[in-house]
Amino acid sequence: MRTRITDWRPEDATFWQQTGKSVATRNLWISIPALLLAFSVWMVWSIVVVKLKAIGFKFTEQQEFWLTALPALTGATMRIFYSFTVPIFGGRNWTVLSTASLLIPAIGIGIAVQNPQTPYSVFVVLALLCGFGGANFASSMSNINYFFPKAQKGTALGLNAGLGNLGVSVMQFLVPLVIGAAVFGSLGGEPQQAIEKGVTKEIWLQNAGFIWVPMIVAVVIAAFFGMNNLDAAKASFTDQAVVFKRKHNWIMCWLYLGTFGSFIGYSAAFPKLIKVTFTDVNPLQFAFLGPLVGAMARPIGGWMSDKLGGARVTFWNFLAMIAAVGGVLYFLNAHSFAGFFAMFLVLFITTGVGNASTFKMIPVIFLNEQMRAAEGRGQEAQEQAKRNAAKESSAILGFSSALGAYGGFIIPITFGNAIKSGSPQTALIEFLVFYVTCLALTWWFYFRKNAEAPC
Repeated sequence: MRTRITDWRPEDATFWQQTGKSVATRNLWISIPALLLAFSVWMVWSIVVVKLKAIGFKFTEQQEFWLTALPALTGATMRIFYSFTVPIFGGRNWTVLSTASLLIPAIGIGIAVQNPQTPYSVFVVLALLCGFGGANFASSMSNINYFFPKAQKGTALGLNAGLGNLGVSVMQFLVPLVIGAAVFGSLGGEPQQAIEKGVTKEIWLQNAGFIWVPMIVAVVIAAFFGMNNLDAAKASFTDQAVVFKRKHNWIMCWLYLGTFGSFIGYSAAFPKLIKVTFTDVNPLQFAFLGPLVGAMARPIGGWMSDKLGGARVTFWNFLAMIAAVGGVLYFLNAHSFAGFFAMFLVLFITTGVGNASTFKMIPVIFLNEQMRAAEGRGQEAQEQAKRNAAKESSAILGFSSALGAYGGFIIPITFGNAIKSGSPQTALIEFLVFYVTCLALTWWFYFRKNAEAPC
């Protein structure tokens, strides 16, 4: 198999059916598990911190919230750079390298948690290194965007992101299971004595890191032998940097902060939030369901956006997010865990749908913009406009995902500060106001009659 493809024309129906579809599908189905593992490693601290006190670590609540937030901080920052890597290094090459980098924090966590004397500073460094996983999303989405025609981008990006996002839920379900057994035998190290509610039991918290190592190695091998680099995707940083001058780049970054930022932020904070606000509930029994329904909703959101239009789905979705936050506030005030949990699941679903619908909007906005500029200038100008649009939209998909990922830092820290002041409701009210601004921007620029950039 050729790792480098020089001729790539996904908008050509004949080329797509004869050659493009099978190649694009293969790259997509290798990209998905690579992204799933990236999300698993990125968010692993949301579960690890719940067990640290039980095995003898003396960290404060605020320090533990910081450990859940720091991976999002570095992941978001690194996404800015990862947004531009695929056109420079190639999609296959970068997937191999970026997936292999996950081995560093995975192995590091497995070693560090085995010694209760490990300094907090070491955990901070490991939390920051988990940002490698968060950063991978930008390059992965940018890469898959190049492979598919406009009519199928919503579904393809929704599958890549949605099943990739599923890594959060997979991790939150799998880690509580594997830390309860000697999965790797003597190779995995000795168990720790965990004391919770007066009961002592053995756990292997190091498995929260070690469990991902063989999976990462397998996916790296699959990417090395099964993925492709596209010459059509080649561009220098200077070529791509034009997106910083595009107004709609910054608007879509704001909207994506509201959708994906909410998904990853709530995923990171949810287990700890349950533990702090409903002390009689075991968060590990329920927390994984939020990211699960959010991730599963993303492909559905992509399909809906292909059928109905990204702006329409995004507008109504933000309205649903506002209502869901109102429901969470109501049941939190009533101290009803069942209602609180149900409304949070609705909120997670809306984050997944919105993730997909905003990413559907981006390629359409910039293709339409380029085609308007090329109108009346001949066939060659129109073909060049399509190539320019693909490069710009791929860069913006990555860059908006970078700014959106800061939600994974903002939300846990906001919850931590609100809880410290005695009222987690304050954080939710702030999030609700933010969603109102997202709703207004979507309506004004993309959804209303005579909008500037209907999509």
